[in-house]
Amino acid sequence: MTETPDPRPSGATPEHQHEPTRDLGPIWETEPQGQPAYAAPPPRRHRGAGLAAAVLATSVLAGGAAGVGGAAAWQEWGPESTSATTTSSGTASASPVLDAAPAPAATDGSVQAAAEAVLPSVVKINVSGGGGSGSGSGVVLTEDGQILTNHHVVEVAEEGGTITVDFADGSHARAEILGLDPLTDTALIQAQDVSGLTPASIGSSSALAVGQDVVAIGSPFGLDATVTSGIVSALDRPVDVGTDSEGNATVYPAVQTDAAINPGNSGGPLVDLAGRVVGINSSIRTTGSSSPFGQTSEGGSIGLGFAIPIDEIMPIVEQMAAGEAPTHARLGISVSDVGASSGSGSGSGVPAPETDGALVVDGAQVRTVGAGSTAGEAGLQEGDIITGIDDRAITSADSLVATIRSYRPGDEVTVTFERDGEEQTTTLVLDSDADQS
Repeated sequence: MTETPDPRPSGATPEHQHEPTRDLGPIWETEPQGQPAYAAPPPRRHRGAGLAAAVLATSVLAGGAAGVGGAAAWQEWGPESTSATTTSSGTASASPVLDAAPAPAATDGSVQAAAEAVLPSVVKINVSGGGGSGSGSGVVLTEDGQILTNHHVVEVAEEGGTITVDFADGSHARAEILGLDPLTDTALIQAQDVSGLTPASIGSSSALAVGQDVVAIGSPFGLDATVTSGIVSALDRPVDVGTDSEGNATVYPAVQTDAAINPGNSGGPLVDLAGRVVGINSSIRTTGSSSPFGQTSEGGSIGLGFAIPIDEIMPIVEQMAAGEAPTHARLGISVSDVGASSGSGSGSGVPAPETDGALVVDGAQVRTVGAGSTAGEAGLQEGDIITGIDDRAITSADSLVATIRSYRPGDEVTVTFERDGEEQTTTLVLDSDADQS
């Protein structure tokens, strides 16, 4: 039993889960299966069918808008031709004078310098399989071709599909999957018969600060080696992109950025201005929009992009590179948002806390405690409201899951919780999901 937000009551459908983040989805760029119609791949076997359909449909619509409306819009509103034009008197005007001076050298700490440092390590990943085809991005980790990307980018090739990688120098290679981890949306692939690649420099997401400049690089809508920049908009933002058939949530404490991230950026790096990878771009929040051609689509950047912190990913990568199954920290409980009733997904009958007119307590309310779990041994009980892990405030069920995901099995944490209106603390050592039966 793992901690998961809003456990589903018997008979509920996936559409009833995670209402506040329904429009969050992986940013995997699907390819058209013919013109002009686009078909979404079948639902994933290990995820909720409703979620998979919603996520992939969003990507397909976004891809269609970029492939059709985007090109037409550029032709209509793009820069005018710089060739000679004819005046009303019939004489040709002079051609513009072109400045052939070289671009200025990149200065340390600039977006240009960061892009120059990382671009040789960023790849485009093309995937096809029984569930469809599409493209995403990846980051070179080793000279011999280990590449980090998102689970949702390559999972369609998990059973008999194909993966090809386009490198920055224009070369190509086939690749195979070394490891997949849906709970952190992480994957490691191995490019075949390559050497001398340029590994990316890995930074630390724990050193990030809100307002800091960052750069996103990837292949949005198939446009490889695209560079965008922005700032860190928020840290430790709980992002929930789904729940598998066993009730385990893909939730991570995301780095939020306003750097433009679009379908196809999935798996690409978010880097600081020193050119160090601090996150892997994975999801965006979208809103419906209308094109100049009367079409309505969903998908594309509105300045709300989310990257998985690199500090959370690298221990998982090391396990996959060693051929091990990824492990994750766990408390051994199930939780819901405070006050959630059985009708909204708790299913346990645990009553909401009495407030006597006071403000409702933010936190994650314990619904069940696993037998022999570290939480149970530390004295946590059904109905307790967890409000903090170490120095991090816990405001919701997703907040707790995301925070615990940022730790490793065996880490010691201090849990702050409320019981009967009184604040208490307990210290415990986090379990590992490798111990689950």
